[in-house]
Amino acid sequence: MPTALLYGLLSTLVISIIGQVGFFVFVLKDNILRKILIFFVSFSAGSLIGGAFFHLLPDVIEKKDDVLMVFVWTIVGFCLFFVMEKFLRWHHCHDEKCEEKTHLGQINMVGDGIHNFLDGIIVMAAFVISPALGLATTISIISHEIPQELGDFGVLLYSGYNKTKAIIYNFLLSAVAILGAFIGYFLSNEIGGFTNVIIPIAAGGFLYIAASDFIPEIHKEINAKSSILNFIVFILALLFMFVIKMFGL
Repeated sequence: MPTALLYGLLSTLVISIIGQVGFFVFVLKDNILRKILIFFVSFSAGSLIGGAFFHLLPDVIEKKDDVLMVFVWTIVGFCLFFVMEKFLRWHHCHDEKCEEKTHLGQINMVGDGIHNFLDGIIVMAAFVISPALGLATTISIISHEIPQELGDFGVLLYSGYNKTKAIIYNFLLSAVAILGAFIGYFLSNEIGGFTNVIIPIAAGGFLYIAASDFIPEIHKEINAKSSILNFIVFILALLFMFVIKMFGL
């Protein structure tokens, strides 16, 4: 097995395992979970927006001369997630008995899967260039994967999934990074400009999920103290993603 492929697969496996920090939430009592779940949603919203504006878009803009097309593909991603969410609403929410928050977890799983798949491609592409760059990229992804996966776990619980299912789904979605790494190895030298299209599409999807699904849920909190705390968590998530970018982690 080529060294780059081996390192890339091992790194994405480590990322998938470390991302399961939601397991530690499993031991919390239900009454405690209910109080903190909305904060997971707030952090996830900030992480998605910060990831799009501080990481995905700047990286692809630096490598592409036609900046306008970067934003065109971002809008394409935004629209694709709009269509996917409409499908989920039509398929699952066509009668009055449908749970209002069900689609939130479903569309989040779609976005998380795409995100993890993209992480796998990025890690593998870095290892193809050099082991040092691959290791640095792996550390970078782990640093923002932990809060992201914790937020995703909380969103699944908030959407009505029990804790066991949330852990299983979260692990399976994290493991999509391994598939992304495997495919990324073969795409890295075969399709020119592949990541220049996929990355802004993913950014558009992140922005749609945060703006259309997570932030409206945050707005449903009417308690003044909780609302302020949610906003602070949202800002902290943005700052966290910004600091990661500034320090090159």
